[in-house]
Amino acid sequence: MNKNMTIGILAHVDAGKTTISEGILYIAGALRKMGRVDHRDTFLDNYDLERDRGITIFSKQAIFEYDGYHFTLLDTPGHADFSAEMERTLSVLDAAVLLISAPDGITGQTRTLWKLLKHYHVPTFIFVNKMDQYQGDKEDLLKEIKSSLSSNCIDFSSDFASPEFQEELAVCDEELLTSFLDGKEITNDQIKELISKRKCFPCAFGSALKMEGIESFLSLVASFAPVKKYDENGEFSAKVFKISRDTNGNRLTHIKITSGSLAPKTLLGDEKIDQIRFYSGEKYDTATKAVAGQICAVTGLSSALPGEMIGSSKALSAGSIMQPILSCSVLLPDGKDPIAFYKELKVLEEEDPTLQLSFNNKAQVIEIKVMGEVQKEVLKHIVKQRFGTEIDFGPGHIVYKETIANKVEGVGHFEPLRHYAEVHLLLEPAAPGSGISFATKCSTDKLSLNWQRLVLTHLQEKKHLGVLTGSEITDIKITLIAGKAHEKHTEGGDFRQATYRAVRQGLMSAKSVLLEPVLDYRLEIPADAVGRALTDMQRMNGTTSLPDIIGEKALITGTVPAACFLDYASELSSYTRGEGQIFTTFRGYEPCHNEEEVIESFRYDPELDLDNPSSSVFCSHGSSLIIPWDEAPEKMHVDSGLFPKERTAAVIEKEFVKYKNSEEELKAIFERTYGKIAPRYVETAVTYDSLNQADAPENDNRDYDLEAAKKEKHQNTASSIKNELNKEYLLVDGYNIIYASPELSDLAKTDLKAARDKLIDILINFQGFRREQVIVVFDAYKVAGGKEHTEEMSGLLIVYTKEAETADQYIEKAAHEISKKYKVTVATSDAIEQVIVLSSGAYRLSARDFWDEIKRTNILISESIASKTWK
Repeated sequence: MNKNMTIGILAHVDAGKTTISEGILYIAGALRKMGRVDHRDTFLDNYDLERDRGITIFSKQAIFEYDGYHFTLLDTPGHADFSAEMERTLSVLDAAVLLISAPDGITGQTRTLWKLLKHYHVPTFIFVNKMDQYQGDKEDLLKEIKSSLSSNCIDFSSDFASPEFQEELAVCDEELLTSFLDGKEITNDQIKELISKRKCFPCAFGSALKMEGIESFLSLVASFAPVKKYDENGEFSAKVFKISRDTNGNRLTHIKITSGSLAPKTLLGDEKIDQIRFYSGEKYDTATKAVAGQICAVTGLSSALPGEMIGSSKALSAGSIMQPILSCSVLLPDGKDPIAFYKELKVLEEEDPTLQLSFNNKAQVIEIKVMGEVQKEVLKHIVKQRFGTEIDFGPGHIVYKETIANKVEGVGHFEPLRHYAEVHLLLEPAAPGSGISFATKCSTDKLSLNWQRLVLTHLQEKKHLGVLTGSEITDIKITLIAGKAHEKHTEGGDFRQATYRAVRQGLMSAKSVLLEPVLDYRLEIPADAVGRALTDMQRMNGTTSLPDIIGEKALITGTVPAACFLDYASELSSYTRGEGQIFTTFRGYEPCHNEEEVIESFRYDPELDLDNPSSSVFCSHGSSLIIPWDEAPEKMHVDSGLFPKERTAAVIEKEFVKYKNSEEELKAIFERTYGKIAPRYVETAVTYDSLNQADAPENDNRDYDLEAAKKEKHQNTASSIKNELNKEYLLVDGYNIIYASPELSDLAKTDLKAARDKLIDILINFQGFRREQVIVVFDAYKVAGGKEHTEEMSGLLIVYTKEAETADQYIEKAAHEISKKYKVTVATSDAIEQVIVLSSGAYRLSARDFWDEIKRTNILISESIASKTWK
């Protein structure tokens, strides 16, 4: 059985990529006659516009057999406008052929391709084409390749056994060098391993048009290309790298099978594979099976997108490097419905995800992202051919992005009547160029796994917009840290709303940073134009290297914001009289050089963006209450514990003043959400009649006073039940109660410990007169390494919480446990805590009512002392 190998040919535009593809297919016997680009009869460039312009626009594939290998050759676009199409094929390659035009040397696009090959870790062979047109020295050209790409680019046209060639290979790897110095010869298997690990890059030279060096290069690839091992017997998994449509409009999903095998009628999720096709140019053969290592196209899948894994694999794809930096509106003919046509155009986004089509509701226009002018021309042609509509494009503007500079917690609550969901997210800055990543660190005790998965789904299902300009966010890690669902009222859509609002609320809380696309440039200009070029770069907020003067030419490299560089090519041509050349590559997104100016030009108000709300929705008196983003955190029902609230005197006093909800209102809020409140202990009514079923002795021969027995049993049982029911607990939120008292509050401002001791004295007196067991709880969560501990003073229990636990949390747990058996009252003015303790079956006593009760008890104590009846 032949071994499967997928190779891709990559090059900058006009390097001869399609020509070498024709030559390889002809030598392998897959073509009887070679086509030529200038004759418009090439085997792979079969799209009308490709033949008219002489460039490759869409990646194509061809199949051929050579030297015991079953090759799939992928011919990729070379023009920079179609770099994204080319990049999508890199993840499915076993090896790549990088084509370099000898007369052009190492261009900016070649450097970009090299960066991409390194990013995707693709073993690479280099073919230097058009040597028949090159006037320089081959050795000088090889030195340029080594200095620009890698010193491990080695000319494989040398004698493999020569000491010079063996030494060049040896220096590519330390272990190999040690072995070489010991006198051991480097084997072909060792060379293969070097190539597979990208430690060696074989180079060959020739002319594709004249078929010089093509056959020897193909033999070189077949001899040394690393053949990946795929598990044909494992579970099926595959990588989607392209979506296209055949002449009948059928959707084709192009995949590389990475494990197992695939047959028609196979179910993948809810969809069934109809056909398996092996394409070679425009033609294809259907098959009954495809195995690991093969490239094929399947019909029947409607939802898989480029970059996704299908089947058993859950691996995540690497983020795309090539991204469009221009956005423009689509101009439609008069009378064309933009909304209906937008839905038709969305199909193009499946084939090229970088288009990122969107509809601007305010302006009622379709917006699209593109790489450049050539791509616009191609899109016009496709839309005319496929949809029968002639379109044009409005002026392009730069695509900005946003990120954050600090770590924040974003919260979202969605609770209209009979709905409920709450989500807490951690938003933190990520490495530049990393995009958006998602994770969960939420305990299943707080939020069940199915709800957590739903939140992650909602996070990934849309592009979230920033709050400075409404641009897409990037370089952020979003982690689910807490959440809450309702047993009866939560639906899936509730978590969508809460999740979106949590992201937005977090962005509103964070320090946002506007990012702009930045380009690496390479200027080749006459030496007398260096001064003008350096001045221009400084004016455009760019960076420059020291000019490298070579004869009458000068080379300048650096970086420049794309927004400043859009029309510079024509300006360069003007002042250099057509002799200057410029090469640019996308570097990435960096902080915007004129942030304030750009933000002002967008005039974006995040709070007026109704499609991306940052507020939360709560239930109040049976109707929805919208809480602004800056007030929402204080209203949340869940405390994630991520950023503990600083419970200083000012904070606690503010809380006391803010929350003055009545008992009835709190009870109403709770019952609307959870249902009617019922204490969890049962008060048993004991009456004398209930004892009439008391057992009498069966033997009436001895004396027995039935009435006396009933009376005694009644007294004993009633006394026992009364003692049990009389066990009551009063939980006091210490600092909350302190700041509810004007006297203690003033004392706390100067001496918090003194205020605490004063409260303890008051509670000791209160405890001594009342029947409740009083427990006062003080926060100690800020004490590093602190452990929970309890002290007893004259019957009063004093609890100090452990590190990272607030008094609220302790009281909530204690109320939940104790109320299972006894009556519990909680004294606090924290409205959220009051709602929670109500759910535990406990009673709530506001701080104001508590101090009134203290006063009333003190009066009773005084009266008891005066009458000498106090017991």
